[in-house]
Amino acid sequence: MKHSGRPIILASAAVLSWSTVASSFKIALQTMSTFEMLFIACATALIIFTIWMLITGAWHELRLLSPSLWMRFAVLGLIAPVVYYLMLFKAYDLLPAQIAQPINYIWPILLAILIAMVERKPIPKSKYLGMAVSLGGVVFISLGGTAISGTISVVGILLAIVSACLWGIYWMINDSLKHKVSEITALFLTFLFGMAYLFVGNFFEPIEHLESQSVLAGMYIGAFEMGIPYICFGIAIRETNNPALINQMCYLAPFLSLFFISIILEEPIVFSTYIGLALIIGGIIYNQYLADKSLFRRRSLKL
Repeated sequence: MKHSGRPIILASAAVLSWSTVASSFKIALQTMSTFEMLFIACATALIIFTIWMLITGAWHELRLLSPSLWMRFAVLGLIAPVVYYLMLFKAYDLLPAQIAQPINYIWPILLAILIAMVERKPIPKSKYLGMAVSLGGVVFISLGGTAISGTISVVGILLAIVSACLWGIYWMINDSLKHKVSEITALFLTFLFGMAYLFVGNFFEPIEHLESQSVLAGMYIGAFEMGIPYICFGIAIRETNNPALINQMCYLAPFLSLFFISIILEEPIVFSTYIGLALIIGGIIYNQYLADKSLFRRRSLKL
């Protein structure tokens, strides 16, 4: 049964959660390493997904998985949460939050490039404009960042871009599995394998004694970046009559995030950040909703 109001409420809760995590990353990194933060966050998210598996009765799906599917989820768990979040957290450690957060949002552009490479299909020329606009936004934000700290870490920018690329790879693989397992089972298995890798990593980078404040910060990130919003957003997409609207609501998150960054972290948001973020989101929206229509109009005129 499709609902009208509940999907909007659930999607709003997810967007609000994602809007706060950039500030949470910076606060948590003041008292703990990227590995420690990821370990606690991943464990928290796994507990949430386990509880949701119990509530929804999705456990029976695990018995139906083929060995090849288990291997795919083992690969997914290594990509995200492990490598993706380690790179993303390190980017936040090296960059002001208002720079790291918008750059990470270029992943839909990178995903389109990856799909074209894998499927060996040329990208429609109508989408080059959107890509150029979004990438121009990244350059705009990066150059404007000198007004914040004087020098901007090139390594941090590269890590933010590579993490966005990894997120695109994750969703490309994850999308190929959507007809084989439910979304919650996919999330549970991904974080289960991710947690296994992190346990192994703990032997090489042991987690030292953490203060309760640090543990709570890591748990907040696990709950409101990785756990609860994914469940809320997944339910919203399944129940809505207007999936396009629900997807478009995601683009509110980076703008709301700038508000929390300025209030909580007291980072002065420079004008170039707003312009750059607008270019990034504008290019993505153009490619997803307008580029194909533009191509159709040109073909119609030729006919």
